[in-house]
Amino acid sequence: MKNILLIATGGTIASRPTQNGLAPQLRAEDILGCVPSLASLCRIDALQLMNIDSTNMSPDNWLHIAACVRERYDVYDAFVITHGTDTMAYTASALAYLIQQSSKPIVLTGSQKSIYDPETDARRNLFDAFLAAQDDALHGVLVVFDGRVICGTRARKTRTKSMNAFSSIDYPDIALLREGKILHYIQEPKPDVAPHFFGKLNPRIFVLRLIPGMNPDVLRRLLPDFDALVIESFGVGGLPCYEQEDFLGALSAWGRAGKPVVITTQVPHEGSDLAVYQVGARIAGTPGVMQAHTMTVEAVVTKLMWILPQAGDLADVERLFYTPVAHDLLRFE
Repeated sequence: MKNILLIATGGTIASRPTQNGLAPQLRAEDILGCVPSLASLCRIDALQLMNIDSTNMSPDNWLHIAACVRERYDVYDAFVITHGTDTMAYTASALAYLIQQSSKPIVLTGSQKSIYDPETDARRNLFDAFLAAQDDALHGVLVVFDGRVICGTRARKTRTKSMNAFSSIDYPDIALLREGKILHYIQEPKPDVAPHFFGKLNPRIFVLRLIPGMNPDVLRRLLPDFDALVIESFGVGGLPCYEQEDFLGALSAWGRAGKPVVITTQVPHEGSDLAVYQVGARIAGTPGVMQAHTMTVEAVVTKLMWILPQAGDLADVERLFYTPVAHDLLRFE
């Protein structure tokens, strides 16, 4: 039997009702005690790393989780991380950049209802997470939820209440879990090198969602306080060219300051392509401007946080951004 470490961080799976709504109160041992059948799968140790609502998850917490895995990587065969659903996709992406080339599974899971709720999805998700963690074919950072195994950089919460809360964006599920068995869709050789751990993130990233009629001055006002900007544009991407406004000039100011800008899209699927329309092509060659292609916003944000501490200039940022990590980047060219 494999040795697997449960790292508990809180979330709905660990919550109980309070006078002010659900709040994480259950410990890792309490959660494990609700699924006694796990003892037939593997040997499990439990670690309560934090106990927070995932709305309160931060880049410092991501570094703490990654450091926890790093310190115990040689001791365990896999890791299961229980986490709130609201920011699980951000955490999965962040860990995919902080822990690269892992030959061991690092599985995130959670639930839409507390594990003590009679109609909870927590028991199934937790069992499935350990089932995936002990599987010999799986590796790297994964999200396991509602019977699906999703690549960490491709996961997104797409439903607020339903049990099938997570989707894999523009990338196939890695596997499905049904009645205690795994159906693999994608199988890749495990990395034959030691994992590469990183210990720094720069959280000074701003995500700006365009709306019709937005004044470009907002780009200039953000510049002093942030080191990178992500613009959620319309359709395949672009910036308005109102006659009385100057988005291009405001955008260029970021490049002159040595700060990158990534253009992504508000549309859930199929990504950006700045070459399609004039409003995109006119900004595509602006220094420091990149596009997300099919990357999720969660992956774009956390990849920039990972890149900035190690990049010397905009050329380094662009090189690292366009270097695929854990299937985060697909370019249809």
